[in-house]
Amino acid sequence: MSYALESKVQSSELLSREEFDAAIRAVGAERYHDKHPFHKMLHGGDLNKDQVGAWALNRYCYQSAVPRKDAALMSRVHDNDLRREWMHRIVDHDGLGDEPGGIERWLVLTDGLGLDRDYVMSMRGALPATRFAVEAYVRFVREEPLVVAVASSLTELFAPKIHKERISGMLENYDFIDDKVMAYFKRRLNQAPRDADFALEYIKDHAKNRDEQEACIDAVRFKCNVLWVQLDALYHAYVDGHVPPGAYRPGERNV
Repeated sequence: MSYALESKVQSSELLSREEFDAAIRAVGAERYHDKHPFHKMLHGGDLNKDQVGAWALNRYCYQSAVPRKDAALMSRVHDNDLRREWMHRIVDHDGLGDEPGGIERWLVLTDGLGLDRDYVMSMRGALPATRFAVEAYVRFVREEPLVVAVASSLTELFAPKIHKERISGMLENYDFIDDKVMAYFKRRLNQAPRDADFALEYIKDHAKNRDEQEACIDAVRFKCNVLWVQLDALYHAYVDGHVPPGAYRPGERNV
């Protein structure tokens, strides 16, 4: 057998569960947005309050889209066990009864940064790239095969590390940040590992061939790109100073 043919045969073989797990985690090691310069500036105390506010305002677009993304996935699911497991993700973000969800906790953060809540929720001041990236994620989950859509959530595997850095770094470096406004990240320290563990086991069980496994790995790359491009846009606008028309401008009346 020629080397080329042998390589082709090998590449079509199903990855073991351990190899599949390692390939997913390798994406985060290479591409997760904790490596982005804007992220390092945010956690290192190198941004001013207006720049942190711009980040929080834009990130609200992503936070508010998460339950829409999860509802889109659930609408496709015929397995009631999967629906029951996935349902708590919507509750985690939207809240239920007297329990506020992650979106409300995020708004406590933007309140604490002096941003008008109605303006934040309107998303009128968000960067165009933010809106495009977030909606691309929702569309991806709505349209891709179910196992691939589930895999796109697996950046949660890498989230606890970034949340710990964010909590300690922002509390230490910014006098306008306190425990109250960091409540979102503290809650996610427990929620993200639970969700990631379930999703990882699901794709290991349901990606039935090598092509599906590779599509799941690519889905994690896609999701890392969704997160990365949002920081690219923030850096371009609020560090380099190229704020597009209609976007939030610190020091101006934003309504």
